Amino acid sequence: MDQLKVGVIGVGHLGQHHARIYSGLPEVRLVAVSDIDQSRGQSIAKQYQALHYAQCDRLLSDVDAVSVAVPTSHHYPVVRACLEAGVHVLVEKPITSLVEDGQMLVKLATQHGCILQVGHVERFNPIVELVRPLIHHPGFLECHRLSPFQPRGTDVDVVLDLMIHDLDIVLSLNLGGIVTIEASGLAVLTDQVDIANARIGFANGGVATFTASRISTGRLRKCRIFQSQSYLSIDYQSRQAVVHRRNGRKDEGASVETDQFSGAEDEPLQRELRAFIEAINTRSTPRVSGEDGVASLDLAHRILEKIHMTSVMA
Repeated sequence: MDQLKVGVIGVGHLGQHHARIYSGLPEVRLVAVSDIDQSRGQSIAKQYQALHYAQCDRLLSDVDAVSVAVPTSHHYPVVRACLEAGVHVLVEKPITSLVEDGQMLVKLATQHGCILQVGHVERFNPIVELVRPLIHHPGFLECHRLSPFQPRGTDVDVVLDLMIHDLDIVLSLNLGGIVTIEASGLAVLTDQVDIANARIGFANGGVATFTASRISTGRLRKCRIFQSQSYLSIDYQSRQAVVHRRNGRKDEGASVETDQFSGAEDEPLQRELRAFIEAINTRSTPRVSGEDGVASLDLAHRILEKIHMTSVMA
C-alpha cells in the first residue's frame, strides 16, 4: 500500500507533536506543515524534512490527510476548506466552537467522502482501553480534571478546554439520553469560565458528575465509576486503575477483592494518529467520529447554558 501523504495545520503546542509522530510512522509521509507564525512553521518543517506554507490552502493540493491543531475559534473555516478539497481531517477537540458548525462539518465530510476524526485523545489512553471491558451499566461516575493556570487555551472556557475530555468518555459508555443537567461555574483569572462543576442524569438512571478547573495548584486526571458489584478508579495521568469487586454473595459474608491495572507506555497521541490512518485506509468509521465530537460539544454547550443561567439568577 502506498504511503499516505499527510500534513499538519498549526504546529504550536499540540501540532508539533502531530508532526513529530507522523514523521516516524512508516505508513505515512509528512509532506508539509502550515502555520501563520512563519518562523515557527519553518523551524518545524526543517526539523522533519517537510515543506512549510504560511497559508494552509496551499498545502491542501499536496496531501491526502491533515491534522488540524489551530486554535478552536479557527477550526470551522480551516476544516471546512480541507473537506471541500477532498482531504481527510483529524481535528483537535473540540470539533468547533459552535454546534451548528460541527454539524455542518459532519455533512461536508459525508458529501466529499472524507474521514473526519476528532482528537479526543483520552479515548486512546492505554488504561482506558484496558479497563473499558470491565465497565458495564455504571450507576454513578465521578470525573475530576484539574490543571494549573496557563494562558494557552484560554480562547475557550474550561468546559470546552478540559471538561469535554470527560464528557466524551462518559458519552461513549452509552448511558442513554440526557434527562437532567445541573451546573455551576466561575470566571476567576480570565473572562471565560475557569472552574466548573456539572451533574448529568441519564435515561438509564445513571448519574455523572464532572469537575474541571484550570486554576488549580496541581494536575489531576481521575475518574471513579460505581456499578453493580464493582467500582473502578482510573488515573489517566499515571495510566493506573484499581478495580474493587464483590467476591461471593451477600448472605455468605461476601468480601472485596482488589485488582490493579497498568496501561502500556504507548503514547496516546500516536495511537490516535494510527487509528486515523487506519480509518482512512479501511474507509471505516473513526473511533471518535465527527458525530461523537458534535455530541460532546452539544453537551458542553448545554452545561455552559446552565452555568450562565445560574450566574444571572445569582
